[in-house]
Amino acid sequence: MIALIVLMVIVVAVLMMVIGTYNRLVALRQTANNAYADVDVQLKQRQDLVPNLVETVKGYAAHERGTLDEVVAARAAAAGATDIEGKVAAENALTGALGKLFVVAEAYPDLKANQNFMQLQAALGDIENKLAAARRFFNNAVAEFNAQAQSFPAVLFAASMGFTQRDFFDLGEGRAAAQEAPQVKF
Repeated sequence: MIALIVLMVIVVAVLMMVIGTYNRLVALRQTANNAYADVDVQLKQRQDLVPNLVETVKGYAAHERGTLDEVVAARAAAAGATDIEGKVAAENALTGALGKLFVVAEAYPDLKANQNFMQLQAALGDIENKLAAARRFFNNAVAEFNAQAQSFPAVLFAASMGFTQRDFFDLGEGRAAAQEAPQVKF
């Protein structure tokens, strides 16, 4: 009889541990999903700003068609990316294209003095700062989720319950440029 009670206590304790671990993994997954949605919102705001920048530059630098086309194509790719890896690659390409666009803008003093261009450039700088913060928060949430899913006792059953390791929003080659605040020059 005592052995049965001890066995029941052990089963209940293990069951409570599994339930607690499962609930913790669900909460961490939701935090990571929410953080990814925040990154996605910032990326969408940046993508929405690009056509205005291109149109503003187009009026001053009509013969810089290649750079403008590259920015438009990079924005389209970024808007069409669906998974984390695709978004990272597309956003890195868009960042590079925007950098080229600002180099073109530097060559046109009238464009640099244009109030609309200055406002768009400042808005882009603000979005880039918010995007960097959202990426950091997302990567922190993913790290916490991955650590919990790979820790004992969760590691014993997390994968069988659908809790697989998540990918970071890794900038790859664009990391050095992203660690610096965007420079707005007039």
